[in-house]
Amino acid sequence: MESFADILLGLGDKLAAHVVLAASAIALGIGVALPLAVWASRSAAVSRVALGFASLVQTIPALALLALFFPILLSLRAVFGEGLPTLGFLPALLALALYALLPILRNAVTAQANLDPGVLEAADGVGMTGWQKLRLVEAPLSAPFIMAGIRTASVWTIGAATLSTTIGQPSLGDPIFAGLQTQNWALVLAGCFASAGLALVTDLLLGLIERGLADRKRWQWAGGMLAVVLGLSAALAYQSGGKNDDAIVIASKQFSEQYILAQLIGSQLEQAGYEVEYRDGLGSAVVHNAVTSSAIDISVDYTGTIWTNNLKRTDNPGRDAMYETIRQWEAEEHGVRVLGRLGFENAYAFAMREDRADALGVATLDDLVPVAGQLTVGGDPEFFERPEWDAVREAYGMRFGETRNFSPTFMYNALRSGAADVISAYTSDGRIAADRLVVLEDPREALPSYDAMVMMSPRIAGDEDVAAALQPLIGAISVEAMREANFAVDREGEGKLSPKAAAADLAARIGL
Repeated sequence: MESFADILLGLGDKLAAHVVLAASAIALGIGVALPLAVWASRSAAVSRVALGFASLVQTIPALALLALFFPILLSLRAVFGEGLPTLGFLPALLALALYALLPILRNAVTAQANLDPGVLEAADGVGMTGWQKLRLVEAPLSAPFIMAGIRTASVWTIGAATLSTTIGQPSLGDPIFAGLQTQNWALVLAGCFASAGLALVTDLLLGLIERGLADRKRWQWAGGMLAVVLGLSAALAYQSGGKNDDAIVIASKQFSEQYILAQLIGSQLEQAGYEVEYRDGLGSAVVHNAVTSSAIDISVDYTGTIWTNNLKRTDNPGRDAMYETIRQWEAEEHGVRVLGRLGFENAYAFAMREDRADALGVATLDDLVPVAGQLTVGGDPEFFERPEWDAVREAYGMRFGETRNFSPTFMYNALRSGAADVISAYTSDGRIAADRLVVLEDPREALPSYDAMVMMSPRIAGDEDVAAALQPLIGAISVEAMREANFAVDREGEGKLSPKAAAADLAARIGL
């Protein structure tokens, strides 16, 4: 495993992307808030509406606000064309700018409202126009208060920007999300330290500008402005220098298996001479839309996910029939090429601790029904909203005493600690064997198959060289090999590997 210092030093690209995103969001927030504040200072009705809207936005969790812009932009593509980006920078920028709006707007409105009436009357008395009064009197007197609002908004935005990872925008959230899912705490700490350090430095520089404006010390606020501009310029230069529009973008969802497979695919493509980029930790709900819109180029998805979420099917025709139907549907509806199945299945399955299952006499989902009302079931953040959960409850009449959400990694910890009695485990997870869990049989076949398959976006669907580079992976990975790789990343202590190292081991195991 990499040391903490090595991880921290390797975050340059994430830091640069984070700086550019946060600075752009703050700039957009200022551009909207200041004219609105001037208007609001001259109209009580506008002030109430503007502050009410900004306050309402603050009540929406930042993660939800970021996610909401993806479907909004997706629907707008019909109006503005296929060139409108739906993933990454644009939705993150819009969401974060809205989040930054309130403190800037509130401080600007408050500053305008508390200006000395005598000063304003004097400005009118000397014959100043409205524009002159705003520029020469109101703006200088309000500037320190507005800067205080910008400082607050900047710290908030830098923190919230870590969540943009979930919609495909590189940021310091990448190591945080990856570390949480793989239990690599050095990675989590590196991301947190870098984000906190950036927020502190930004607050320090903006505080220097604020004090310079308040004390009328031009050198002080000008020096702070110069430092901010130089920092942003350095981030832009770093980001532009490492950008390659021809790179193949590989997406991964928020669990270890996806990180490993992304690295495995990337390694194959690099050996074939391609440059690759990774979009790690994407929300599961956005990955399919991202590949169909070519916002990302390659993903690994699962037949059961596409079958239930996208085709809206509830029947279970069998693994081969399901795969063939999905392959044809993706090609006809979206121009997506399903290159093939990797060879293993990662299905949902209900699992219990062996001792708990033995004590209750549970081996199948039928056995679970009579005792479910006394038990707590844990699932990943999306499981209880998925059709599979509805299918199980309908097929078995299953009613648990309590349902609890956990991240995929912490579900297993919850089972070990007794915080959950049953979890929605994944059949390719190495912790099933390591933790001596019992996977409950599904005699009524309520849960569909989940074959892992490689998806190629319309942008590269016809590229036979890319397909040839990835062809050795098709049908090559057994569930045992995938479990071993997953456990190498998820385990704690000696033998724990990074996703990249686990991908290299997996490649060697399958003969690549």
